[in-house]
Amino acid sequence: MWGLIPAAGMGTRIQPLAFSKELLPVGSRFDHGIERPRAVSEYLIDRMLHAGATKLCFIISPWKSDIIQYFGSRVGPASTCYTVQSPPAGLCDALFQALPLIAPHEQVLVGLPDTIWFPEDALQLLPDHQLSFLLFPVAHPEFFDAVQLKPETHTEIHNIQVKSQNPTTNWVWGAFKLTGAILASLHSLWQQRHRQDEYLGTLINAWLTQGNIAHGIRAGEHYVDVGTLHGYREALSLLQQQPQPLGAHTTWNPSNRNRIA
Repeated sequence: MWGLIPAAGMGTRIQPLAFSKELLPVGSRFDHGIERPRAVSEYLIDRMLHAGATKLCFIISPWKSDIIQYFGSRVGPASTCYTVQSPPAGLCDALFQALPLIAPHEQVLVGLPDTIWFPEDALQLLPDHQLSFLLFPVAHPEFFDAVQLKPETHTEIHNIQVKSQNPTTNWVWGAFKLTGAILASLHSLWQQRHRQDEYLGTLINAWLTQGNIAHGIRAGEHYVDVGTLHGYREALSLLQQQPQPLGAHTTWNPSNRNRIA
């Protein structure tokens, strides 16, 4: 199973930083009894590993070599690779950079590396062999992609309201799962639409219009975007309220990773 981690964005909402926003220290971990800072992207990686990911692909921009230096060639049981998105051109373009690496039958997890969410094992609730989104309730859905479900099924997605000022639901997607074949189908549609879709939600809406099906699983409880100073403070508060998270007493340590020469 693949874990795709789009990390090419410039992080303008929380700049200036002297490093990639995905390496922003949030909370801490204990390595052999020593407390160390945790990069925000480690929370997503821990959740992907817990869900069974054995391969991780970071989609980075050319100037984000510090991510390569930090994670190297392996994270715990998962091997890592890196593809380059230049210039940053939205989430759809980022994800499709990894498409040549993924076989049609392979399962793929996708998450955003500047977010922290609970419960930590929620990715395991997403079904295999279909497009399914992990949904979270938020106080301000207008800042996210709100997901409206069909009332007759309670899981089938009707549409995605992309940063709508008046969303009809407070449930937003925070991660999703699909197969390599579905990713290829989305890429083909994106090409047909002249690569006009910067946001994933508009592409998914077009895909649904063609008669395809996507599911939304309301298994999320807490979701924080750490890409702003307010979100950073909210994440620190959320972590203080939670028991020791996955990876807090880690079996993998970025400082002892297998480095790429």
